Parts: sequence; structure tokens; C-alpha cells
Amino acid sequence: MIKIYNTMTNKVERLVPIHDDKINLFVCGPTVYGLAHVGNGKTFTQFDMVAKYLRYKNLDVFYLQNITDIDDKIIKISQERGTSWKKIADLYTRKFLQDMKSLGNDAVSQYAKATDYISQIVDQVKRLEEKGVAYRTSDGIYYEISKFKNYGRLSNRTEVQETDGISGIDASSEKKGWNDFCLWKFSKAGEPFWKTELGSGRPGWHIEDTAITEYYFGQQYDIHGGSVDLKIPHHEAEIAQMEMLSGKSPLVRCWMHTGFLNVNREKMSKSLGNFWTIRDVLKNYNYRILRLMYLSSHYRSSLEFSKEILEQNKNALKRIDEFVFRINPNLNNEAETKAVNRLREDVTAAMDNDFATPVALAHIYKFINIANSKGVSGKAVYGYLQEINTFFGFFKFNKSEDPEIEILIHKRDDFKKAKNWQKADEIKKELLDKGIKLYDGKDGKTTWRKINS
Repeated sequence: MIKIYNTMTNKVERLVPIHDDKINLFVCGPTVYGLAHVGNGKTFTQFDMVAKYLRYKNLDVFYLQNITDIDDKIIKISQERGTSWKKIADLYTRKFLQDMKSLGNDAVSQYAKATDYISQIVDQVKRLEEKGVAYRTSDGIYYEISKFKNYGRLSNRTEVQETDGISGIDASSEKKGWNDFCLWKFSKAGEPFWKTELGSGRPGWHIEDTAITEYYFGQQYDIHGGSVDLKIPHHEAEIAQMEMLSGKSPLVRCWMHTGFLNVNREKMSKSLGNFWTIRDVLKNYNYRILRLMYLSSHYRSSLEFSKEILEQNKNALKRIDEFVFRINPNLNNEAETKAVNRLREDVTAAMDNDFATPVALAHIYKFINIANSKGVSGKAVYGYLQEINTFFGFFKFNKSEDPEIEILIHKRDDFKKAKNWQKADEIKKELLDKGIKLYDGKDGKTTWRKINS
């Protein structure tokens, strides 16, 4: 039984799918005006884990993520660079998808660009006008929040704060209420627009999400995720839009929000300039180190980012790699099978309880320590680690092969047979300096692996 902390109710609740064993999961995607940073990576990697774990539990997960490819920031960047907004959006969409692949994030079933759903967006805006909750000004069509009594139910507030995610498209001196937000912005000179029944213009930020999710999921679905800074106004606006249109509540069964990745206790963000791109970090650290770092923290918790924490996780991953490398997949051991079954129960219990990855990893580290004290692990351990790697994604199983290194190892073996220990040690040191660690087995066979990242 999987239980998830529901941000709407502030309670850990049992996950009960709307439709049998099918889960519809939507996570707010990026606004593509620049390279993704490692703070973005935290949210998307943790939801990658969530989707994969649900599938591991035999649930049929449709994981939908939008891409905001029209926005004030995209327009601003395009004007500064003297190029089209579409070229900017397409460029950074492509780079975002590459970055997700480089982190091992491949659980998304469907990416949906906002500009591919203009007709669905227009349809929702028209229906909101018919409901009497949308009004027109000289610059756009706005949602009148005072007509939706439940605004603020998710975040327990109605005013935005400094750390909330906002969009400039909602700004207007003609709005009736401070919290009113833009559904459709009428066209301005030099800005992109679509000719529609609403008038020439472009979509607001919040309306794209409900238009996309209604198209794929209908008016209610199972899980909505995103970073905690999107609770208000973004997610509150989604609720206001869809619940007003459908007359049904709640919009989603369960709301999930990830904590910030912080730098010196401040939220990492492009606006503050305190960010490192995923690409920059991956120049010096293997993606598995980042995955381990993200999953070592509970998804709802904030995580302090620094070189020190990267190095800590690099060292932790080295210990894990060393353990996995020494496993003999052909070794059967009945006592070990029982120990693995206990580990499976502990890890499953942790993951079933709101995806408690730090607790699950603590059980794994403890198991590794005990297993190391007992000698070489075998088939049962190897199989289980492969099993859980379907959602963790940081274990490495393939044995290293490299003809040049193998030649040096054979030369070293010859020196050892000739009892020329000095020459044998020189080759061992040469390889270690290159980041290659050798392991001399009891059977006389030497194996190796790369220890640098």
C-alpha cells in the first residue's frame, strides 16, 4: 500500500487510483528560455523516481509534463539576441530534453508544448467567460479570483511571497483584483500572437496546464507535482480554472511538492543568479553522483547545494560501486537470499511511505556494511540491486573492458609470475594514477574498474 503526503490536506494518505491500477501524473515542466540548472534537476529527478517506483509497483503510469514555450522571458531573450522567440524556445526545449536524458530521467510518457494546444487553451478561456468568471481589459482576459471562493486552499494563503514562482504576463494596471491572473494576453507590437476567436494574442501561464491536462486526463486526475514555489499563484490558479469549469472538486486526488535546492540557504534560481547549470556540473561529476545526491534527500525537503555535498556523494557512490563490483553474480547462498528478502521488505516499506528515499538508502548502506564483513556477495544481492535500480538509477553493473588496460594487466601478471614485484607495482601505480583500480582475486585473476568520475 503506497502512501503519499498530500500537500492539499497536509496528511499522508493512501494512494487510491481513480481508474483501477492506472495513475495519471502531471508535473509542471520548464519555461524554456535558458539552460536548466541543478535546482530544476532536483525536482525532475525526484519525480522521475516517483513515476518509476509506481511502475515498479505494477501501476500503469501515464506521466505528462508540459513545456512552456511561450512566455515573457522567452520573448525578452529573443529580442535581446535579435532572433525569433520560436528559435529560442526550440533551442532550449532541445537542450532541456538532452539534460534530462543526461541525468537518466526518462520516465515521462508525453512532453506537451504549450503552443501545440492553443485550440484547447482558447476553448477553456471561452468557457470561463461563459461562466462569468473572466473579464476583458484593453490588454487581455483575466480570471476574477473573488468569484472563486476556494482560492488559497492549497497554499493556505492568498498573497504571493518572494520565493513564489510568478510570471510577468499576469501584471496589469487594469485588473479588478490584485490576485486576478491572465488567461489570454492581447497582442502587442513586436510580440508573437495567434489569431483566435478571443482576439489576436497569446496564452497566459496557468491556463496551458489545465488545457493540457484536460485534453489528456479529463477534468480530474490522480497526482499533480511540481516545485514548492509553484503552489501560489500557479497551482492555485489551476485549481480555480478547472474546478470552476468542471464543477468538480478536487482537481487532483493528491498534490506533491518538492523542496528547494538551496545555495547558502537561498533558493537556487536564475533570477538570483546563484545557479549552476546541469551541464556545468556534469563536466566534473558523473550524473550518478547527482542522482544519488537528489535521492539522498527526501523529495519534500530542501537540500543545500555545494561542492562539499557533491564530493560526499561522490565518495558514497565509490563505496557503492566497490561493493557492486565485487559481487559474484553466479554465487548462490541461501542465507544471503534471506537477508536480501529482509532488505527488500525494509526498502519497500520506506518507499511505500511517501517515497522515503533517505530511509531506503540507510537500509542499503547498512546491508552493504554487513555484507562486506561476510565476504563476497552473490546472485541474490546482484539481482535485487538491479531490481531497485529501475527507480534509483545510480547503480552501475557493467564490468569495465579496455584492451590497452588489459595489456598492462597481463604485463603485470607476467612480472608477478617472475616475482618482479617492483615492476608489477609500477604498473599498478601507473594505472591508479589514470583512475584505474586493480583487484587481485584469490583465483589469481585480476579485475579492474574506473574510480574517477
